[in-house]
Amino acid sequence: MARKPTSPAALAPLDLAAPELYLSRELAALEFNFRVQAMARDPQVPLLERLRYLSIVANNLDEFFEVRVAMLKHHHAYGSAAPGPDGIPSGELLARIRSRVLELVAEQYAIWHEALTPQLAAEGVRFLTRERWDERQRRWLLGYFEHEVLPVLSPLGLDPAHPFPRILNKTLNIAVVLRGRDAFGHEGHMALVRAPRSLPRIVRLPTEVSGGGADFVFLAELLQAFVDLMFPGFEVIGSYQFRVTRNSELMVEEAEVDNLARALSAELVGRGYARPVRLEIASDCPQSITAMLVRNFELEEADVYRCDGPVNIIRAGLVCDELDRPDLKFPRFTPRLPAAIASAKNLFAVIGRQDVLLHHPYESFAAVVDLLRQACADPCVLAIKQTLYRAGEDTPLVDLLVEAARNGKDVTVVIELRARFDEEANIRFATRLQEAGVQVVYGVVGYKTHAKMLLIVRREGEALRRYAHLSTGNYHQANSRLYTDIGLMTADAEIGEDLHKVFQQLSGLGPMIELKRLLHSPFTLYKGVMAKIERETLHAQAGRPARIVAKLNALNEAHVIRALYRASQAGVEIDLIVRGACTLRPGLPGVSERIRVRSIVGRFLEHSRVYWFANDGQSDLYCASADWMERNLRRRIEVAFPILDPALAARVYEETLANGLADNTQAWLLGADGRYTRARPGGASPHSAQQTLLERRCG
Repeated sequence: MARKPTSPAALAPLDLAAPELYLSRELAALEFNFRVQAMARDPQVPLLERLRYLSIVANNLDEFFEVRVAMLKHHHAYGSAAPGPDGIPSGELLARIRSRVLELVAEQYAIWHEALTPQLAAEGVRFLTRERWDERQRRWLLGYFEHEVLPVLSPLGLDPAHPFPRILNKTLNIAVVLRGRDAFGHEGHMALVRAPRSLPRIVRLPTEVSGGGADFVFLAELLQAFVDLMFPGFEVIGSYQFRVTRNSELMVEEAEVDNLARALSAELVGRGYARPVRLEIASDCPQSITAMLVRNFELEEADVYRCDGPVNIIRAGLVCDELDRPDLKFPRFTPRLPAAIASAKNLFAVIGRQDVLLHHPYESFAAVVDLLRQACADPCVLAIKQTLYRAGEDTPLVDLLVEAARNGKDVTVVIELRARFDEEANIRFATRLQEAGVQVVYGVVGYKTHAKMLLIVRREGEALRRYAHLSTGNYHQANSRLYTDIGLMTADAEIGEDLHKVFQQLSGLGPMIELKRLLHSPFTLYKGVMAKIERETLHAQAGRPARIVAKLNALNEAHVIRALYRASQAGVEIDLIVRGACTLRPGLPGVSERIRVRSIVGRFLEHSRVYWFANDGQSDLYCASADWMERNLRRRIEVAFPILDPALAARVYEETLANGLADNTQAWLLGADGRYTRARPGGASPHSAQQTLLERRCG
């Protein structure tokens, strides 16, 4: 039944730029960690996986402080922190962040003490604190400390000749309070012990000592238990764990450097000692010691976070991979190849006939590796062009690209050196590829190359044909088993021509280009998304059914949000599956009551980006490397690609969108206040989007 037309004059005369219509980007990003941490306390999740989730949250918090809080504090200090669309001043935002982080950290250690450690102990997996060691365990650990740890340590007494040292980002340290005199007659007061990075952060006791099961001891426990051996002649009054987090955002003015790789390499040397932003310290540390650390790190009391347990709790997740306990982990699964290429000896022959869709992790990333491997060996292949954003240290792709160059192929690789926390690996990849004769391009000054694309040029008879792989996720084999992503293999001539133009623009600093099939950021992607939202708005105003469904990692672009608000006001039904930070407020009367936002948090990290617009029965479906974020749509090189095969488009819609909207076990529903509530089956049958696809594609 057609909807009654809504004229523009009938739309609510609201200011859609009003700050109260937007959530804070930083607080929305922080909120995601509460949803992940809920997995750590969920009794339906296997125990070791719950421990892994707790570790993931700790790791996420590190990055949150290293990047988001660090930059916010930097701009606040210099008075340059302009409020975002939410209008929250930087000082108030920092206070609200602290309040919410304190809640998250308190919950983190409550889960550790009240749920995980006792339940793991019941399963024979124990984290032993020093007061729980029996005599046999203490003897073994003492021997381990004397032979493996003590020779590597360099305790540092603090006095005028030994001032407070530089402490590396995120390293474990022990502050030690001493009484007595050293060999030179100097009074001892304070000393610092840095846990060497060469030592394992968790020690597993041998079976003959543990008495069965798996017993683990944090390195911090060893350092504190035997701290007196490091300071003979002194009385140890107390020892306290601490850890400092520093600004990790690299500051390179790209337009002012001659060689980006060299400039980044120089910046990376100092990143570990950049300005501190957070101090984590044991909850039992006296205020006087805390004050001394705060003073030396030039922090404030508001930057201190007390930990009711190991400050390096992130390391607890290491035992998940070490233990062979399938009963305490998610069931193993084997990704399959799509039926179209499962037994194909020549992938080019298959892709030349039909598009091939890959849905990771349910389908194997090996198909992408095989395509590149066949391209390396195929004498008909003349050129290979690929982007690399994050590839992983053990990727086979770099080896294959090197092999292709040595086989006489013309190989061009666009490597994004500024992929955060992957800069060093990408510089190494770039150097190795260049040494093999690969043409390496670092992208475009001022714009990160975030698009995921591979183009293979092959001679077939008298003509050249282009084969392409496009993806929503990185060329990262390990992550392809952990992240959900959509990949497309196609020989469509127009897509191939578009990709050729994009690569030309990246490598040749070419002029503006006109593409036939792809949406290309920072040029046409933003305009294309806005135009398609506006088209749905016009359909609704004309009384036609109108709907938008999008799956994203994040949504914060203010103009896109305003367009969605206008569409909702006009009568467009909008469903958004946003895994991470969403700054749109759904369900606001007169503004967004037709917008629903959900987040799915499960076994796999939801990473695919899919945009679907109903278009009065002639629907458009795009997969993309870009979220609807200001940086993706305006300051990055991104690509959105259409799924042209109707059957494959229907499959993408069903598996990523309809399936996600039906999830009532791992979905979280966003309220207008910015808080999420977990979806419940109620009287319906339980439905997990990820489990459904595991059973369908891997079962």
